Amino acid sequence: MTAERPSNDPVTEYLSIGLLFDRLEEGFVDAYTGDPALRAAAQNAPRPDPAALAARCRALLERLPDGLPADRAEFVASHVRALECSARTFAGEHVGFVDEVRAYFDVDIAPADPEAYRLAHERLAQALGVPGATGAALRDEYQRYRRADEIPAELTEPLITAFASSLRDRVRSEFPLPSDEVIDFQVVSDKPWSGFNYYLGDYRSTVAVNTDLPQHLSGLPGLIAHEAYPGHHTEHCRKEQGLVATEQLEHTIFLVNTPQCLMAEGLADHALAAAMGPEWHEWAAEIYADFGLRFDAEKARAVAQATAGLLTVRQDAALMLHDRHDDADTVAAFLQRWLLVNPDRSRQMLRFLTSPLWRAYISTYVEGYRLLGDWLDDAPGEQRLGRFGRLLDEPLTPAVLRGELSH
Repeated sequence: MTAERPSNDPVTEYLSIGLLFDRLEEGFVDAYTGDPALRAAAQNAPRPDPAALAARCRALLERLPDGLPADRAEFVASHVRALECSARTFAGEHVGFVDEVRAYFDVDIAPADPEAYRLAHERLAQALGVPGATGAALRDEYQRYRRADEIPAELTEPLITAFASSLRDRVRSEFPLPSDEVIDFQVVSDKPWSGFNYYLGDYRSTVAVNTDLPQHLSGLPGLIAHEAYPGHHTEHCRKEQGLVATEQLEHTIFLVNTPQCLMAEGLADHALAAAMGPEWHEWAAEIYADFGLRFDAEKARAVAQATAGLLTVRQDAALMLHDRHDDADTVAAFLQRWLLVNPDRSRQMLRFLTSPLWRAYISTYVEGYRLLGDWLDDAPGEQRLGRFGRLLDEPLTPAVLRGELSH
């Protein structure tokens, strides 16, 4: 049982402030596993005034460290700074998009060089066996590859179960989890994302997989690793086991548009390679074969290596929308050109990029993947998995990783 904490404790104040954001935008609190009385107080309070909430954030920042150890105080402060920016935007204050991303995720973003996208297309044409193809010819070939890569709808759920079981066994051998941890997988539709983890506390998650668009042979293993093992679910369980159990109660809440998100998405996007290694495609091919599906591991790996050069396209699209204020049709055309997607897929992407809650969130995938990748690569090969374990267990932030990389 968690010891009762004074109401003016800085961590209690942080949790109280964070919970109130769900009154401004439902879904802002991604997960909360702490004192139910705090949540009830937030739910039963009048809807907060965003400007007053911003002032409350600034007052807490002035108080810190207020008895907290330096590392915990900086963790809380980085998240309160993000909340203060969110409160100002809810209050109607204009915050430039680049500044908004910096405040939320503690990273700086800028448009990528389109030449990188042209080179990625050259590599993709080679991987698809049509060297020199560009424009419509490359798009058509890539779309043919993607259609052939689609998973039959009736096999989606059994394959989710198969991949989750295999990954769970692998992860538990490296990073022990409680014997009673469990995930309930659900297939959903009409969502702006492909998958979502709802962490419920007590080592339980619901993972929703969106079937508005087809799932793909080359993508499903990564999706399950991302949301479940050793991604979001595993991270939540390990931190509940370790940090929360040692009274670091700031980790009982997970808030959208904070540095936590960049760390979590970067971790989850590296989860499959961390669990199964860079040759995971061969492992996936064996599971697919059990279901009568052929998965060309070598070709899938080559395509993935080529399309990795397109990582920043969606972030560039967000900059076009919210920094340059280009219209939706222009941005959709940009997405179609460089990601070689059809109009329906580009409009699905725009749903995410234009959502009031999620519009800046694409940077967690782009900058999180790059920062955590650099940090993981900085470890000798035999130490890489152990370093990934630090992401699961420690309260790391972008600033901490940059500091370690600079030494």
